[in-house]
Amino acid sequence: MAEEVATFAGGCFWCTEAVFLQLAGVIGVESGYIGGTTVNPSYEEVCSGRTGHAEAIRIRFDPAIISYDDLLDIFFATHDPTQLNRQGNDIGTQYRSAIFPHDAAQGEAARAGIERAQADWAMPIVTTIEPLAEWYPAEGYHQDYWNRSGDRNPYCMAVIPPKLQKLRKKFSDRLAG
Repeated sequence: MAEEVATFAGGCFWCTEAVFLQLAGVIGVESGYIGGTTVNPSYEEVCSGRTGHAEAIRIRFDPAIISYDDLLDIFFATHDPTQLNRQGNDIGTQYRSAIFPHDAAQGEAARAGIERAQADWAMPIVTTIEPLAEWYPAEGYHQDYWNRSGDRNPYCMAVIPPKLQKLRKKFSDRLAG
């Protein structure tokens, strides 16, 4: 089995992780931090907005089952890529919408994905394509958060179910069995 990696930032990593864990062909999703200046930042440091990192997810996937283009389309459909440095009540550069391509082909696909997605949005998409940078896994309690304890978190209960509903409605053919 071939394995590829995609790195996306689309607001709270608990929320984006919950979406991508539902997909057939996704081998694993890790929440973490990317795109900043502090070495090995903590959650509290990233949340301060002073490190320059984005809350992001790193998706390991089997391209024979789900393509990078599919992942991009799902990314754009399950968060608001028209909000600069925010997703809903989460405000700051740490919640920016960004794609971190792992190679030139992913960079080209990201540009094409933005063009495809723009047709679905009235406002301009502000998602950035940023250079791949050092990846820092988030603390253990952030990993698989929705499945472990999200149903006890009012924020997650308000944000994640609507994202999952969009996913099921538009991409039911991509869901894991």
